[in-house]
Amino acid sequence: MNIKAKSLRPFIGSKDFEISRSFYRDLGFEENVLGDSMSVFKMGNISFYLQNYYAKEWVDNTMLFMEVEDVAQFWDELLALNLTGKYEDVRLVPIKHLDWGSECFVHDPAGVLWHFGQFNK
Repeated sequence: MNIKAKSLRPFIGSKDFEISRSFYRDLGFEENVLGDSMSVFKMGNISFYLQNYYAKEWVDNTMLFMEVEDVAQFWDELLALNLTGKYEDVRLVPIKHLDWGSECFVHDPAGVLWHFGQFNK
């Protein structure tokens, strides 16, 4: 195959679509509304679809990894957003240092688990 991939956009669910939309905008993503039940969120070259659909087993098993340039700086900026104070079900897990690099974790309002990591150089 000689396919030149241009992007990969996962679909994620939301328990409360409006709350999740607000959360991702607060996190720094730019929203492009595609309809009443779907938006695409972008940050630089990264994007994903958020749908107004919730299946507990699916959402509870959805994990995304986003590489960041400086995980310590990302963590500090994440804390400054006060997401856990603004969104009832959001959870943050501090940076863990592992053999391959470092990462912190964010559980979005529906339960989607985000890994924000930096690889060792």
